[in-house]
Amino acid sequence: MSFFIIFVLLHFVTRTIIFRNYLLLDKNAEKGLRNAAIACFFTSLSLMLPFMITIGLFIEVLKPLTGEDISWNRIWILFGLGAIAFIVIFLLSKHDYMKTYVSSYHQSEATRLRVAEQMRKLPMSFFNTRDLSELSSNIMTDCTNIETATSNIVPQLLANIASSVFVLICLAFFDWRMALSIFAMLPIAALVFWMSRKLQNRLFVKHISAKLTAEKQSQEYLDGIKVIRSCNLGGEKYKKLDDAFTELRSAAIRIELVSGSIMALSSMLLRSGIGVAAFVGIHLLTSGRIDFLVMLMFLLIATRIYGPILTVLTLLPDILYLQVSNRRLRTLMDSEVMTGETSTPIRNTDLSFDKVSFAYGEEPVLDEVSFVAKAGQITALVGPSGSGKSTISKLAARFWDADSGTVNIGGVNVKELDPEYLMQHFSFVFQEVILFNDTIENNIRIGKPNAGEEEIKSAAKAACCDEFIEKLPDGYKTMLGENGATLSGGERQRISIARALLKDAPVVILDEATASLDPENEVFVQQAINRLVVGKTVLVIAHRLRTVLHADHIVVLEQGRVVEAGSSTELLAHNGLFSKLY
Repeated sequence: MSFFIIFVLLHFVTRTIIFRNYLLLDKNAEKGLRNAAIACFFTSLSLMLPFMITIGLFIEVLKPLTGEDISWNRIWILFGLGAIAFIVIFLLSKHDYMKTYVSSYHQSEATRLRVAEQMRKLPMSFFNTRDLSELSSNIMTDCTNIETATSNIVPQLLANIASSVFVLICLAFFDWRMALSIFAMLPIAALVFWMSRKLQNRLFVKHISAKLTAEKQSQEYLDGIKVIRSCNLGGEKYKKLDDAFTELRSAAIRIELVSGSIMALSSMLLRSGIGVAAFVGIHLLTSGRIDFLVMLMFLLIATRIYGPILTVLTLLPDILYLQVSNRRLRTLMDSEVMTGETSTPIRNTDLSFDKVSFAYGEEPVLDEVSFVAKAGQITALVGPSGSGKSTISKLAARFWDADSGTVNIGGVNVKELDPEYLMQHFSFVFQEVILFNDTIENNIRIGKPNAGEEEIKSAAKAACCDEFIEKLPDGYKTMLGENGATLSGGERQRISIARALLKDAPVVILDEATASLDPENEVFVQQAINRLVVGKTVLVIAHRLRTVLHADHIVVLEQGRVVEAGSSTELLAHNGLFSKLY
């Protein structure tokens, strides 16, 4: 009956919606956690076996005090049971490990992938409001905290609570008064922890904030190491990093001090239950309402039963700490993702902006911008810095959604299209090239994941990459290092163009693709671009106006508005802003 009650409780707790959301569990993970809790429950109970055998030995050895003879056969049986108990504990512990740790590691992998998948679907506006170190912390630190909870905390917490309840029920069958006396101080110890939870929660929030600040400052320190060293600001002289680590140390010390003190006080109160049990036992013994051996058994059990309960109290601060991580992850997972249709046909690739306005937060960038970039033509966006050129390209690809007006591709509003479906029609070549710490071959293959080796080499040749790739020791298998650190700026740019050539999307956006190149590399890159844009809808963003004189249509922007539009000949003759910039 007791086992049935415990199983029902474990099943109910692990299936509650609050519990599921708290640990970001899917159905498989929920089932795995329930099995882990049950496995830990049996392991916790099995650890009572040696203790019960020891009590049996004590009772047998003390028989002469009651005038009985010691049964050596029973003692040998108890020794045999001890050997069996050892094997049982080993097998249950092994089963416990498989159900708890191995299962939680698989769940942790699934949780990280879910978080990464959520990030992939979020609009770019979300990333403008989040620091990179905070998002990295979501995937690594917060998911690690949940992994620790599902492997080291929650199963043991539930199992120890269940085993303590089970033992209490069993002891009550022998003598309910002694059973209650053993647990008499538990409510007081729990009350001490409950009253301190808000204080601990505030400390945990400050600790995580300090950790994020330290991570942010560490990343800033490494990113700017050249400037820092050139100004002789390394080590402790870099005050922001030093202050961040000092605050992190102080926050950690405060947590250990407060949590440690609370746990010590709760433990002391709980263990004082042994004294309560001894007082009650002696009172019952002297009044003849309990046998000496029964009282001795309860006192011996009292010294062991507090182990699981103290484990529960020790794990409770970790649950509070997990709550902070969970809140951060829940905010991320509840953020609205970009959705849309995947079956709407895009019949042509004309890009049109119709009275489009957009702002980054409270800062307006575009004000009723209207123009058309026709399929098969090159449309250039020019204007002073901050006029909204790059923003237009990002709205076209739906990195953001316009605040008002419509952005259309082939007559279809991009807001109605799924971002991934829309992105199949776009290729980008940015001024700042992003390459991954992988082979050249795999970096190009990003444009078309299922591309064969010959397709990759053909795209690389068209992008003028073969000239430098063949000189590398491992050719296309050469590892590039972090962000292509082993290549020059022009070589990295040509790799990105090879990627775009391989993708062969009908719309190409070139964002200052040649702005920071030396003359020699600019020639190579321009040759590659000329091959890339043939027959495509092309949107070019440029500061050096001589590079867009050949464009079919030029849109001139100033302070987020279209002030001129036409061919280069028409605009130069008009003697307006384009002519002045030129």
